[in-house]
Amino acid sequence: MVSRVLGLVRDSLTAAVFGASALASAFYTAFTLPNLFRRLLGEGALTAAFIPVLTEEAKAGGLAQAHRLVSQVASWLLAATGLIVAVAMGLLMLAPQVLSVAGSHGPASETAARWLLAAELAVWLFPYLIFVCLAAAFSAALQTFNRFLEPALSPIWLNCAMIGLLAFSATRHADAAPIEHMRWLCGGVLIGGFLQMLVPALALRRLGWQPRLDLSASPRVRAIIGLMGPTVFGSAIYLINLAVSRLVGLSLDDASVTLLNLATRLMELPIGVFAVAVTTVIFPLIARHAAAGEWDDLARAYRRGMRLILAVNIPAAVGLALLASPIIRMLFQRGAFSAADTAAMAPVLAVFAAGLPFLSFVNLALRAFYAQKDTRTPVRAALLSFAVNLVLCLALMEPAGTLGLAIAGTVSTGVQAWFLQSRLTRLQPGLAFQHLIADAARIVIASGLMGLVVLGLQRVLPATGSLEADLRLSVIAIGTAVPLYGALLWMLRFEGRTEAVETLRAALARRRSR
Repeated sequence: MVSRVLGLVRDSLTAAVFGASALASAFYTAFTLPNLFRRLLGEGALTAAFIPVLTEEAKAGGLAQAHRLVSQVASWLLAATGLIVAVAMGLLMLAPQVLSVAGSHGPASETAARWLLAAELAVWLFPYLIFVCLAAAFSAALQTFNRFLEPALSPIWLNCAMIGLLAFSATRHADAAPIEHMRWLCGGVLIGGFLQMLVPALALRRLGWQPRLDLSASPRVRAIIGLMGPTVFGSAIYLINLAVSRLVGLSLDDASVTLLNLATRLMELPIGVFAVAVTTVIFPLIARHAAAGEWDDLARAYRRGMRLILAVNIPAAVGLALLASPIIRMLFQRGAFSAADTAAMAPVLAVFAAGLPFLSFVNLALRAFYAQKDTRTPVRAALLSFAVNLVLCLALMEPAGTLGLAIAGTVSTGVQAWFLQSRLTRLQPGLAFQHLIADAARIVIASGLMGLVVLGLQRVLPATGSLEADLRLSVIAIGTAVPLYGALLWMLRFEGRTEAVETLRAALARRRSR
């Protein structure tokens, strides 16, 4: 939660300094590149392959052998990411010459200028890839050893560094050109990335791990690489998918990429606060059940995690869609970010919010395949999602603009969720969605009733556009909606309420015993 809140502070500050300008869109596009490779090599493919193999290694060879495998994986990752960064920076340095020639004539000149700016910023930002991929490997190892605090805190260091350096530049050099402020922001990315790597590495050292360069290709390393192969391909499809949306947005106008990015950040708040937290804990658990052949226990753990994820993200989607305008005004509409930018972003956020439950669903469903070492089905799902997104982007970019790109992304995520669930049902009957239908229906009914109350409050407390009115509406609406939704779930006998009561009683008992 702290990291996501700081992420919103970071984006609010960035919007205030740069607005929905071409420079801001270029930054978000440039920052997307190392982040996509991070998902390609780090948090996605590597984590999915590393955790099950490291779990087996710790069980078979003990902690010392597990620590050795961590060093081997980190060494190979350092070599691979170092090579990627060197090649990418070299190509990006050549890109301005190519794009300047291609965009020096005709109406494409404005688009070419935005691409040139994005290429320049990407050169500064690409070394972040090395730090964040190593951080992902160290965090995956900690999760395997049941240490979740340091991996959860990891994004905080990035946000603090970016906020600190941009705030320093904006206050101490207020009259500087926007590009000067941008250089400070990029410096914050690199410093934050280094801290993201350092903190989990130090936590591993406290568990007895001794870092050393080890490029030996042990059977476990080869097993990880073999598992990563299809996943890397699937992640590459996702990389291309997101890159297509960003490049199409950069081609449309100055503001599209910025609006898409900020709307995505708001949508990811409930995912990062809760869905990722649940997935982080559930994945090692279902990996252990899969390794032991405990399929009934795996299915129960999966259903429990999915139930919790949907219980949070469906009402969150309703709230984000209904309160889109006041939320955007409160968080972003200041400085260079105008009322027109808010009006353009509100429908984009509402469309993204509709895809929030699907995105959360996919997040855990993929882990169910990875735990069983099935990396091919996620690739097929990614291919299908890419095809749907590409077709819809090209079809909707002209008539619907930025909103069309948001619709394309939401529909493609829904299709991916459907495909994954249909294959999970074939793989393990215990993972079928039919086991969750009753609780999903309760969640939808409670969320719908909650949404009606929020709509009524909007009529009673109309947002006038002032910060005070928006804050009053949001506080009253959220303060009313959350307990109402909880009460409705309770009355509808949502599964898990007994566990919640027992957990609360145990926490109170521990407090009294102190």
